[in-house]
Amino acid sequence: MAECADLLYVDKINVSFPMPGGRIEAVKSFSMRVRPGKVTALVGESGSGKSVLGRSIMGIESPVANVSGQVFFHDPEMAKTVDLLALPHDGRQIRHIRGSRIGMIFQEPMTSFSPVHTVGNQIEEVLTVHAVLSPKEKRARVEEMLGLVGFDNPSRVFDMYPFELSGGMRQRAMIAMALICKPALLIADEPTTALDVTIQAQILKLLMELQEKLGMAILLITHDLGVVASLADDVVVIYRGEVMESGPVEAIFQNPQHAYTKGLMAAVPHFEMDRGERLKPLREIKVDTAGLIERCSTKQAKGDVLLSVRNVSKSFQVKRSNGFFSKATAATLAVNDVSFDIMRGETLGLVGESGCGKTTLSKILMRGVTANHGAVTFNDGDGSIDVLNAQGQALQALRTKIQMVFQDPVSSLSPRMTVRGIVGEPLEIHGRGNRASRLDVVRRLIHSIGLPESAMGRYPHSFSGGQRQRIGIARALALGPDLVICDEPVSALDVSVQAQILNLMKDLKSELGLTYLFISHNLAVINYMADRVAVMYAGRIVEIAPCETIMRNPVHPYTKKLLAAVPMPNLDHPLDFDLIGQPSKAAKKLWARQFHDDGTPDNLTHVDLGGGHLVLARRNVDARELRA
Repeated sequence: MAECADLLYVDKINVSFPMPGGRIEAVKSFSMRVRPGKVTALVGESGSGKSVLGRSIMGIESPVANVSGQVFFHDPEMAKTVDLLALPHDGRQIRHIRGSRIGMIFQEPMTSFSPVHTVGNQIEEVLTVHAVLSPKEKRARVEEMLGLVGFDNPSRVFDMYPFELSGGMRQRAMIAMALICKPALLIADEPTTALDVTIQAQILKLLMELQEKLGMAILLITHDLGVVASLADDVVVIYRGEVMESGPVEAIFQNPQHAYTKGLMAAVPHFEMDRGERLKPLREIKVDTAGLIERCSTKQAKGDVLLSVRNVSKSFQVKRSNGFFSKATAATLAVNDVSFDIMRGETLGLVGESGCGKTTLSKILMRGVTANHGAVTFNDGDGSIDVLNAQGQALQALRTKIQMVFQDPVSSLSPRMTVRGIVGEPLEIHGRGNRASRLDVVRRLIHSIGLPESAMGRYPHSFSGGQRQRIGIARALALGPDLVICDEPVSALDVSVQAQILNLMKDLKSELGLTYLFISHNLAVINYMADRVAVMYAGRIVEIAPCETIMRNPVHPYTKKLLAAVPMPNLDHPLDFDLIGQPSKAAKKLWARQFHDDGTPDNLTHVDLGGGHLVLARRNVDARELRA
């Protein structure tokens, strides 16, 4: 029997699933403990069994799963210890504990909410199951909790539908649902993976505040060691369903013992890395570009301007329906007067929060979205192409010179095509060679990204997330492009696979002489990949400079906020929640005088601080003041 000092004690739990030809063991003789009022982090790669363990504790794993072992829950309210696995799967006692005494936040808030019910109705349902309250009392409790998780107008949010909320807001609503009954234990399954760094920092700060206010314990399931360093008291490292190492967070980070733990830490990009230092993924990808090098253009010298973007703007007008009639609202500027150059052979990092206009800008460059005005010129040495107005042969040629790697490796690959068809499709569309030569190119591309030749006949669903992203990269390289636009190519991947992909992209750039526009919300990733960095906020480039300058001496307050929001796997550098949150009155006053857009024409301009460092500031601000 577990000691009363533990809120939760998992004792030698096993979870397996039936598969053709046998069973797969997802969790093997796994033991861990969660102390009252503490944060215990369960850390491991995707597929290591973390989520299976969380669902098994809650009693919501698939009925086909074979679960054995013991999970002791000592509820202070019940004053007794219960073995959760011994309770009837859907009996009254487990239903009382699940949702009331143990809450759970799921990884993807959109799929966790019903799209046809309001947010308030769905949170209220938990109270209907677990409490005896009048409709008025239930609404008051829900609105109180929505206010507690950070909504300014809880009454309005109560009547909204999940699709009307942003990703960060939906995750806040999910936290409100999990905590509405004030549980003793919260299981948070990758609660910030799908969010950008500033929203992630807000959610983590919220969880810390609510933990302290409600006195609850948290089992934090994650692959992000930076989040663990900022939040956890205890750490359990899991690999293939087994415990590799466990202990206090200080011991794990300052003196890791197991090779797997050391490998996870070495795979995370951080700001202390030297410019030439390489990430160390747990499983390295061998790059073989033999036969591909001659297919890349060499007519332009390294350092010449490959792509020039000048004063590009794009606005969207949303129509709101009112019965049979629709009314156009005011236009929203997604991209606002953006200008920059990309030099041949460099990686330009484009960084900013979700919704700042990064992806819209990339679609403009790819001719997927039409800009309202501005100019984009592409010059690879064969002559200039007007990207925004190219037609016919010029547009066809442009398509071969600029390619894109997309954010989601699942939805960007057709599930009905084999890898051979996916990678070879660009060659067929553009009439490159005959069938035999195209097959040869596909074979060499598959080798270049470190996949075996046998992968060519398989479908995307049979690959992991990282392997699917490598297939997307191979497809982008099929036509021998000069410029590759990478739109958040690693944000959906765990740290070890992320390190694989980042190293692969660096190797391919070096071997093939590629130029990247690398879009991300994570400045630690940008620091590893980029030569220069452009920071985007509310549709505008607010700061652009060499990578070293941005990381060591940022000027714009938004850049500083982004840097502060990156969780680092280092106990000496926890997240600065004060900088991420509301700045001081003195800072607000200074920033308003230097950077505030008052709406007047040409109020803001890019001030040159020297060395290629430009920052968007008020026209009357002196460069010396900004440098200081």
